[in-house]
Amino acid sequence: MSMFETFEAFADIDQLIERLGDSDSAVRQIAVLELSESGDPAALPHLIGALRDSDAEVRLQAAKGLEEYDEPEAAAALAAALADENTDVAEAAAYSLSEFKNADNAESLIPFAENENAFVRQSVLRGLKGLRNEISLKTALSALSDAEEAVRVQAVGVVGYLKLDSALPALMSATRDSATQVRRSAVGALAFAAPTAVNDTLIGAMSDQEWPVREVAAETIGKIGLNTAGPTLIEAMDDEYWQVRVKAARSLGLIKSPTGVSALAGALTHDISNLRKEAAAALGEIAHADALPYLEAVLDDPDPDVRKNVVWAINRIKAA
Repeated sequence: MSMFETFEAFADIDQLIERLGDSDSAVRQIAVLELSESGDPAALPHLIGALRDSDAEVRLQAAKGLEEYDEPEAAAALAAALADENTDVAEAAAYSLSEFKNADNAESLIPFAENENAFVRQSVLRGLKGLRNEISLKTALSALSDAEEAVRVQAVGVVGYLKLDSALPALMSATRDSATQVRRSAVGALAFAAPTAVNDTLIGAMSDQEWPVREVAAETIGKIGLNTAGPTLIEAMDDEYWQVRVKAARSLGLIKSPTGVSALAGALTHDISNLRKEAAAALGEIAHADALPYLEAVLDDPDPDVRKNVVWAINRIKAA
């Protein structure tokens, strides 16, 4: 960039900043949009100032535009905007915060995690999750006992993203929360743990009264390779919800459970094609000869994805 071009760029920024004081809100709105698109650090304090504009559309544009400024000052301003009287502005601020990845922003957000407004608490924790900064742990652990379910869900997310063994007891406790979504999130968050550490918790979650919890428990068992859960997964192949059966089938393949062959073979003729497809893939992963006649009997499955998995499984077994 030449010296002249540099001068012109700064002149444009100055003009945009000047337009922020225009009496016409439409002019201010366009100025905010162009300032945010400029990416110029000099625009940051003015975009923050626009979050206090009298016009909600201007504040909305500022909340959206600050997504491009992943800095502590922007994080603090957006956190304050979460309490905006206009729902659209508050939601835009929450979204922009959730897109931030600069771990240094955590210090700016933490003070807002105790706000009396549940939406603010929830959104701040959602923002902290993506930052993965260990200084957020204390705040998140405290929020696990929040009165609001949505806040507890986000708190589980923060703790889970940090992947700290020291937080495992808190996550395992959250798998017994009164709210289904909290339990589901907590069970899924255990995917980083050593199998022996969460064996009883995950197997217990497979008996949860709500199927979404059982579904994610079955999935997590496969992710961490919990080999002791074979009998539990086989039992889950008879779950009344096919979504649970799909994840159980997948995990039987991941832990390569030879005792699961019979249950998986039975699923090869199920009405739900996704279950047939997962069962065939799991049999291929296990690669036990007992599965061959069952697989060969469904080579003409009407679903091409199922047929593809069946052929792959047959070839894998024959090559074993």
